[in-house]
Amino acid sequence: MRTRKIMSERHARFPGNAGIGDSDPDDPGEGTGEGIGDSNLGHMEHKAQRLNRIPNPAGENCGGYSHTAGDSDLNQSLNRLPVETARILSQALDGSDLSADQLTSLFTLEGHAAEVLFQVANFLRMKVVGCLSTYVVNRNINFTNICYNHCRFCAYSRPESSREAFSLSIEEVVRRAEEAHELGATEVCIQAGLSPDLDASFYPQLCRTIRVSLPKIHIHGCSPQEVVHWSRDAGRTIREYLTELKDSGLNSLPGTSAEILDDDIRVTISPRRISTREWTKVIETAHSLGLRTSATIMYGHIEGLRERCLHLLHLRDLQRRTGGFTEFVPLSLVSDSTGPYRRRLKLNRSLGTSDVVKMHAIARLALGRDVLNIQVSWVKEGLEVAKACLCAGANDLGGTLMNESISSSAGAKNGELMRPGELRAAIRAVGFIPAQRDTLYRVLRQFDDPAEDPVDPLDKVSPGGRLL
Repeated sequence: MRTRKIMSERHARFPGNAGIGDSDPDDPGEGTGEGIGDSNLGHMEHKAQRLNRIPNPAGENCGGYSHTAGDSDLNQSLNRLPVETARILSQALDGSDLSADQLTSLFTLEGHAAEVLFQVANFLRMKVVGCLSTYVVNRNINFTNICYNHCRFCAYSRPESSREAFSLSIEEVVRRAEEAHELGATEVCIQAGLSPDLDASFYPQLCRTIRVSLPKIHIHGCSPQEVVHWSRDAGRTIREYLTELKDSGLNSLPGTSAEILDDDIRVTISPRRISTREWTKVIETAHSLGLRTSATIMYGHIEGLRERCLHLLHLRDLQRRTGGFTEFVPLSLVSDSTGPYRRRLKLNRSLGTSDVVKMHAIARLALGRDVLNIQVSWVKEGLEVAKACLCAGANDLGGTLMNESISSSAGAKNGELMRPGELRAAIRAVGFIPAQRDTLYRVLRQFDDPAEDPVDPLDKVSPGGRLL
């Protein structure tokens, strides 16, 4: 088999990872650095396919396609734009920082101007990460939906009295982690509601138990919201609690509970949510301890376009201070929840395909070389929209998931499992080369020839399947 296993490139090849140490790919990930489908979807895909075939000045060819425009092609496209729009996009191509006002203006682009935005984002993606598009084999384990927070946007949480309330034991979480490992997972992602039936000892005990059973699996868990809640419960500082989690086997944290980093918005959509300052403190402390995190935004509710852009700049500046973000993941609010626990916040708009693709493209321009990896969530957007995002700045399809409770509770219709073969096929369909990565974005396997693709254990699970 000609599938290449690439294990050793240093994080130094990723400038946005500066400040976090290198680590052994066979290690679960501590490192040594302490310290939306709509009626326009077919049109969007057609645009993406055209962008795939533009000349590539670097001569890099991805599966038969060229993914970046040469200077002359970009100049021709820019010359057809209004002067100010062309100036902003040229500034991005030069590697200069964009302001919140400039980024906000890009969300209003339509037609040809929007196409050029996607073209520029694709060009920058190719300059920074090349023509590989990645995925991780992982499993989500949400161990309880009981939560005292009662966020107004959430369709997942349940009160203790609900017949739909559940809590998994540590033994059951470990069983699911072991099953995932047998199916090829390199990561388990663990987060859940804030149940009054649990206390601050649960997470450290869970991490220790998983680590005994699965010494090399990467444990990605405990959101900033959970860190603040359980550190308070224990009467400990955030640093003390994160240190205990790391010593217990935790490798990295999901950067969820960010929503929009604007406290007026946060108070409206979730009065009990942690503040912007608290979220930032957890992230900075985790990074200082050598715990990497993702970064997220939840958009498409009451926020304005400028608030999205200020959020992006907050993340960019934080990354420049710490270097600890592995990726940025835009998460659109799924607004199709039904049933007796329908979310309590009235939404003010519905996102279309173009809105989602713009969010990923503008993230690429805003974060530049600081946060190198832009992930698109197939479980929220669907695989077809995700493919369009890959052609407009995104370079990662996220994970296989195996289970997913939060988006599906809100009405997402895209399933809970995506098999590795399906992810590879989606990546190839838009002209990129698929690669399996680990949580820290080290490439484990690169798949140059579809005829030589393996049949992984998870590929044998029936299409649309769900693990129990």
